[in-house]
Amino acid sequence: MTSRSDDARYSRRDLLKGAGAASAGFALARLGAANVLSESLAPPPREAAAESMIGVPFETRNVVRIAIVGTGLRGRSVLHEWLDVPGVKIVALADVVAAKAAQARDMAVKAGQSAPELYTAGDHDFERLCAREDIDLVYTATPWEWHVPVVLSAMDHGHHAATEVPAAYTVDDCWRIVDASERSRRHCIMMENCNYGYNEMLVLQMARAGMFGDLKAAGAAYNHDLREILFENRDEGLWRRAHHTLRNSNLYPTHGLGPVAFYFDINRGDRFDTLVSMATPEMGLSRWREEHEPKESERWKEKYVTGDLNISLIRTAKGRVIRLEHDVSSPRPYSRINSLQGTKGIFEDYPPRIYLEGQEGGERYAAIDSHKERFEHPLWRSLGERARSGGHGGMDYIMAWRLVQCMRDGLPPDMDVYDAASWSVPGPLSTESLSKGSSPVEFPDFTRGRWHEART
Repeated sequence: MTSRSDDARYSRRDLLKGAGAASAGFALARLGAANVLSESLAPPPREAAAESMIGVPFETRNVVRIAIVGTGLRGRSVLHEWLDVPGVKIVALADVVAAKAAQARDMAVKAGQSAPELYTAGDHDFERLCAREDIDLVYTATPWEWHVPVVLSAMDHGHHAATEVPAAYTVDDCWRIVDASERSRRHCIMMENCNYGYNEMLVLQMARAGMFGDLKAAGAAYNHDLREILFENRDEGLWRRAHHTLRNSNLYPTHGLGPVAFYFDINRGDRFDTLVSMATPEMGLSRWREEHEPKESERWKEKYVTGDLNISLIRTAKGRVIRLEHDVSSPRPYSRINSLQGTKGIFEDYPPRIYLEGQEGGERYAAIDSHKERFEHPLWRSLGERARSGGHGGMDYIMAWRLVQCMRDGLPPDMDVYDAASWSVPGPLSTESLSKGSSPVEFPDFTRGRWHEART
């Protein structure tokens, strides 16, 4: 299978429209505690000759040459997906832990590729990697505070950039990646895998076909009990817990919010307008520490300030309402909520269930299965068998395959830098709202007024 098959080559518009019309580890924070609040809500002046990146296609190419910064668990997981996507060459790898970079190199060699060059000489060795000329895309799977430095270096050296989520966690840094993308004429893509989940793409197809009527409300979340992981002496435990000491925030908004942004055509006819945030007291991490950490542990010096459950309400320019939750400190089943309500019905996920006005069985939810034959997304129909053997139920492979397809076929990316900034900025905005007694705060318009334009 190649990425140029006629039945799978479609633009973002084709990707998102109705099925009836569709065809076939870096170590902990060496940057220091960042300033997590910012007053820079107004758009900065555009630099001379800087134009929007909305709708800008990739250059066509036969092979996509990828470099990876951060080869811990997540970096190697996505590397595994890319090694099985046609037309990909891994040219360079960077990590401050040489053994992890070597492990990723061995994966590439085992897959039949020549050994990628390694960059392991300290925190900023990724800058030497970015200075290479034989790179089309630099992807970072580092801790959050390194996302912006890596993508800025990549774009400054003329490469497209891709980052794990969130793309940035200050308002100023959201603007920095937007400005850098426009200045360099290179894309900066946030690798939001949940937009490519089976249920998310199924519901998107149904929404585009009008099954829910006019859309008016949605629910999104990252609710995942991470207490044990946060206190591990390896991987995310080395850096992620620290963010709970820095700010009271909806720390990780994009997994649930990205799919909702697709449902609502955010930055393509609607936009996030205002946000109000509330949070419970912090209890979960303190109690976990009390029950599991010896009294001599250095972790007893930490003060956790992030409320266990954050609920942020977002209103869009069209008056739609989104409930956005974050809770990684409580015993609870995993959920991204993933709900969508319109004038004709409602979908609720975890578990998936649907109610459409007039359906058989009265006013009770029904299974979603009967809609799959008509509305299963073509990408899942053609790639699903291979995808399900990959990470996160298959969404990782669909995401990796689709980005490579866009780059090889010269299409605009499904998610651009304006999406990366808009989906990430609820983090710092929630901090600001909480600091002001849960007052409403306005979203920056990263598109600089072009959000209302439908895209081809």
